[in-house]
Amino acid sequence: MELTDALADYAAATAVFVEVARRIDPADLDRHAPGAWSARQVIHHVADAEVEAASRLHRLLGEAPGAALLAFDEAGWATTPALDYAARPVGPSLAIIEGLRASSLDILGRLTPADLERQGVHSERGPYSVADWIRSHSDHPRAHATQMLEAASA
Repeated sequence: MELTDALADYAAATAVFVEVARRIDPADLDRHAPGAWSARQVIHHVADAEVEAASRLHRLLGEAPGAALLAFDEAGWATTPALDYAARPVGPSLAIIEGLRASSLDILGRLTPADLERQGVHSERGPYSVADWIRSHSDHPRAHATQMLEAASA
């Protein structure tokens, strides 16, 4: 893995997601195709995924090798009434996305080659390294940016 390129891609994916989210007319945030998430729901999902991703990165780097990395129930969180993905304001979630991705990018820029090999154990994927984390989380927001555009135009 060429770290410089991976970090540039990570930063670009963040910028794409935030730009798309801010471009969506507030009146279109709740539009969606049947059975699909709205742009509002996607924003909240990505914010929650970034919280989990940052936690995993910290565990990979700061805990003993083999640290437990838990998956989360994405669909369950999206439909939990208290989390209210369908109605909460998106501003705080966008701030979480921007802040956590900026913080994670700063951490990633400090990695040594040995850090890339540090491993934990993901509850669904098994052995999981910092390099795996980068590959897994770099493009996540970019994929959801496309999903938001599709939802807002439904």
